[in-house]
Amino acid sequence: MDSGAKNRVCSSVYLQFPEVRGANPSVSSLPGDKYQLIFRGKAKAADGKIIPRTVRVTANEEGKILKLTTSR
Repeated sequence: MDSGAKNRVCSSVYLQFPEVRGANPSVSSLPGDKYQLIFRGKAKAADGKIIPRTVRVTANEEGKILKLTTSR
């Protein structure tokens, strides 16, 4: 995955999930010219507790997001 495609995916994820903004994703390749990017960050809940946030993105080599999941 080239840096332009990675930047497109990152900016889209950062807009939707600001709690992972600035996190450098780990990138792994999948079969069929797809890539998986995993973003990890922390969010603050209303009661002040810290909640870990993981955003997993499957994207093609052009940077188009095919699937996006999140967990806490």
